[in-house]
Amino acid sequence: MGLYLCVFDGDEELEGVEVGPYADFNVFRDTVAALLENGDAGSLFPVLNTHSDCDGEWTAQEAERLFVELAQIEATLRKHPPTPFTADWKHAAAKTFGIAPDTLLDCFFDIDGEPLVQRLRGLAQVSVSSGQPILFQ
Repeated sequence: MGLYLCVFDGDEELEGVEVGPYADFNVFRDTVAALLENGDAGSLFPVLNTHSDCDGEWTAQEAERLFVELAQIEATLRKHPPTPFTADWKHAAAKTFGIAPDTLLDCFFDIDGEPLVQRLRGLAQVSVSSGQPILFQ
């Protein structure tokens, strides 16, 4: 089962990100906790790392903080070397989309091969500008 994050305004979907399997989203969050929070998940990035990935939402106010958190995460992950992919779908996507990571940041992408952090920042920006929450589906 995959995680889909989206912003709706009424019945209209404004933006959505098909993150991939829940397990891969947790790998991303675990990586952030291990490298940037010294293993204390949520100590520096509470919006990203303390929210359950089950059905729920990030409010537009939380999305504003998430946008800032993701900018810090992006800058730091860019300084670390890549790691091997741990999921079969990532190997397939990398081959399909020509992804050859140069940094750890490049190892995290959505199912369309787009950079995950960049996509999440864009989603947060849509949430803030529209005043609508980011929904976990």
